[in-house]
This record gives sequence, structure tokens and C-alpha cells, in this order.
Amino acid sequence: MFLEYCFILKYFLIAFLIGLILFFISTILVFQQPNAEKLSSYECGFNPYGDARNKFEVKFCLIGILFIIFDLEIIFLFP
Repeated sequence: MFLEYCFILKYFLIAFLIGLILFFISTILVFQQPNAEKLSSYECGFNPYGDARNKFEVKFCLIGILFIIFDLEIIFLFP
């Protein structure tokens, strides 16, 4: 019974090894030159003001959910 799953295990191991090899090759071959603008917090030119972890109102989530629901209903109306 284990022999049936052996091929799946080999497939995942080979895929994992190929991923690791490609990752390490890309880190070795890439010429990285850090730039002060790219290392800044925002590339748009604005300095950050405030914390990004502030709570936001629930109505934004409700509007998004309602949009998705009605968008899907309209898709099913066309056929």
C-alpha cells in the first residue's frame, strides 16, 4: 500500500528540490544594487502618517460583500 503513495512523495520531493535550486540560483546570479528610494517606506513620495493597523469601519466590508453577491447574481442572469 505504501508503494502506491511512493510516486506522489517522489513527485513532491522533486518539485520541492527544483524550487529550492531555482531560489538559490536566482539569489546567486542576480545583481542587487539597493537604491535609497526603493528602500524608503513608500515609493509614491509621501511620508507615512499614522499606524497601518488602525481599525476601519465594518461598512467597507459590507459594501464589498454586497458588491460580490450582486455581481455574481448578475452573472447568472445573462445565461
